[in-house]
Amino acid sequence: MLIYLGSTFDIIAAENTTTELESLKDKVNHAIIKVEQTQRELWSYKVSRYENEEGDVTSSIEQYSPQASERWLLKKINGQLPTKKQIKNFAKKKQEQKNKTEQGNHIQLKLRAVINQKSLSLVSTDEKNIVMAFNVNLKKLGEDSIGKLQGQLIYQKDKQFIEKISIWNNAEFSPMFTAKITDLAISFTFMHINGAVLTKQNEMKMKGSFAYFTEINETSLDTFSGYLYQGKQAQ
Repeated sequence: MLIYLGSTFDIIAAENTTTELESLKDKVNHAIIKVEQTQRELWSYKVSRYENEEGDVTSSIEQYSPQASERWLLKKINGQLPTKKQIKNFAKKKQEQKNKTEQGNHIQLKLRAVINQKSLSLVSTDEKNIVMAFNVNLKKLGEDSIGKLQGQLIYQKDKQFIEKISIWNNAEFSPMFTAKITDLAISFTFMHINGAVLTKQNEMKMKGSFAYFTEINETSLDTFSGYLYQGKQAQ
């Protein structure tokens, strides 16, 4: 009888664990829906960008205003006011990005593509947050990256949103011919404003080599601030 009771308790414990995990996966799914339903194009905001490519450092401050005739404005570049030529080149670049997006050729990172929800597993939980791990399969990084990337997310219990996503590699991989990535770390952090989930910061650090002789050592950091809703308020 003790053996049967023990088996029964094991089954019940396993069922409870499975039910709990499915509940956590459901929370993550609803948090992703929150991001998908946020109309970011209706918010004005500022972006501070920083890039360091093999020691070549560049920075800029940009302003997005959905109701302005020129939605994107270059406020500063490398700490200085932009020249007319730089403003013109900036406007051309943004228009090209917009055209690619409208034509469906521009690759946009979607949370559903980043987070493999079936692979979600619980790492830890406390009064404020739930930390979960997941597998990462990003076609943009090539087939060789499959199984060599892992991710983790932080779910904020109070406002029920994903506060941070971290991705890193656990082995060297080749995103394209003659290119090797030895170290990759990507993070996305978000903020919650009046029910909307908006980007707070994107960061990427990458090391490797290209064409066997060229070193890859890149860091990029985009910081978003000053969000103001510009859409019509619900009556």
